[in-house]
Amino acid sequence: MSGTPNVSKTRKIAETAIMLALGIVLSLVKLLDLPYGGSITVACMLPVIIIAYRYGIGYGLITGLLFGISQQLLGLNTLSYVTTWQSIVAVIMLDYIVAFAVLGFGGLFRRLSNQANGLVAGVILVCILRFLCHVVSGATVWAGLSIPDNAALIYSIGYNATYMVPETIVTAVAAYYIGSVLDFRGPSIKSLSTKKETKFPVLSWIAGLLIVGAVIFDVINVFMYIQNAETGEFDVTGLVNVNWQLVLIVSVVAFVVAGILFIIARKKNPFRRDL
Repeated sequence: MSGTPNVSKTRKIAETAIMLALGIVLSLVKLLDLPYGGSITVACMLPVIIIAYRYGIGYGLITGLLFGISQQLLGLNTLSYVTTWQSIVAVIMLDYIVAFAVLGFGGLFRRLSNQANGLVAGVILVCILRFLCHVVSGATVWAGLSIPDNAALIYSIGYNATYMVPETIVTAVAAYYIGSVLDFRGPSIKSLSTKKETKFPVLSWIAGLLIVGAVIFDVINVFMYIQNAETGEFDVTGLVNVNWQLVLIVSVVAFVVAGILFIIARKKNPFRRDL
């Protein structure tokens, strides 16, 4: 699949470098850090996926590879838990290089007419691929270390799901929101607002951010309780410890306020078209 037309190679490289740097910064902002590895970030994979969406799989794979290398350098202490050179190579490849290089496939759905849906589909695909890499690593390299030998595959699936599921949700929500307000398909990134709309639809942006923030808050406050802090095991019984009243209040308030803001924004911009 070809990338965005009429964009110079220099600009592509510059954009790629900027988005790669943004992804690395976002990876440092951890909403939840699990005791035996894995974390939930502020959609750190999304900048790489956007590059793949704009410029194709080739640029996406290279950006994902560089992103994986950066994550390995930031997580060098992980290698101290494995002893043989074979296991070190396996960890580097499965948990970092391959796991993040697959983000390059995030642009496979660029041809979908709805950009937001295309980005979300790409997010789901690459998150599944990354999840599989971590599962294989957990069931092989980490078996007997942080993962028990007994039923290693099942344990690895459950453990890696505790951070990959919420990470997928957060990234998909962010992708849908950003994909609904910005157009990544042209030579330059532009707002999807029509000419008859305000230049910067502040109310709509605030409403969208409220929804994204509420989803992130809910995901973190639910998933932080489904992993046993002592053993790292996936344990759904921990859901009884979730402050469901707080989760419900935050969700209702955020969606109600966002709904009101969207209504006001639409009345101010009656010509707004649906994306």
